This record gives sequence, structure tokens and C-alpha cells, in this order.
Amino acid sequence: MSLGRALVRRGYELVYGGGSIGLMGVIADTVLAAGGRVTGVIPEALVRRELAHQGLTELEVVATMHERKRRMAELSQGFIALPGGLGTLEELFEVATLTQLGYQHKPVGLLNCLGYYDGLVAFVKHAAKAGFISAAHAELLTVDSDCEQLLSRLEHWSDSRPHAANYQ
Repeated sequence: MSLGRALVRRGYELVYGGGSIGLMGVIADTVLAAGGRVTGVIPEALVRRELAHQGLTELEVVATMHERKRRMAELSQGFIALPGGLGTLEELFEVATLTQLGYQHKPVGLLNCLGYYDGLVAFVKHAAKAGFISAAHAELLTVDSDCEQLLSRLEHWSDSRPHAANYQ
């Protein structure tokens, strides 16, 4: 996939959930085939279900999903959500919330393949218009349908807003 090749061209290592299936499994294979490094972080329960990718540069096995997300956030320079389901959405909004609150200062992107996230983007704008999300927080999600453009925008992302965590 073009995202995997773009990551390698730009010198990035892929950090992801360590699975062998789905879009992320394909991207992991693409990064590896292009000579890149891939670190997977997977909970023991998924290893037991034989879902772990066995050909990664590094595979960290952790006890829980919470530990998995914490470790992936520690290892990552930024985040990109591909089309996915509930787990993808949950992880996307968790990292966006951590950035919103100032617990991390890392870009969060949506690769909007074939308009997959159009409804979600419209909902975030609707929530901002209704006053449930500030305009600045709605802008925390960087959205693009082209992986090269998305990576460029994430590379130039900066967060200069005041954060709740700064006032604790």
C-alpha cells in the first residue's frame, strides 16, 4: 500500500497493534517489503488467538489492551487512522483526547480513503457547531485522502493551544 511505502521513504518506523490481518497487517507487510522497521504491540489474548504478525522487526507482547494503547502512544511520533471499526474509532478519539488535554503533543490524522471518514468529519463539525467540541479541538484531526499530503501535513503540525493538563 502507498502509505507503507511513503512511511519508509520518509524514514518512519511503523508502530501498530501487531496483528497479521486487516489493513494494518497489509501495511506492516508493505513497510517490511520496502526495507522499513515495524514494531507491533499486541496483548497476550490476541497472541493466543494466533493473530500476531510473526515477521515484524519487533513484537512486544503486553498483558492488556490498555497497556497496548499506552505503549503504542509512547513509541509513536504521531497517529494515523485508516478505515476501520469500533476499535479504530476508540483509539482515534483516545489519542485526540490526550492531545486535547495536553498529555501528549502529537499529530492525529485520518486517511480518508474513498470518503470513508466523511460522515465522521461531518459529525465532528456538527458537534463543534453545537458547542460540544471547541473549534480548536475539532481541528485536532488532520484529514486527507492522499497519504503523501497527509504525512506532509502531519510533519508540519504544531499545537500551540493552552491545555488543561498545563493548569493542574
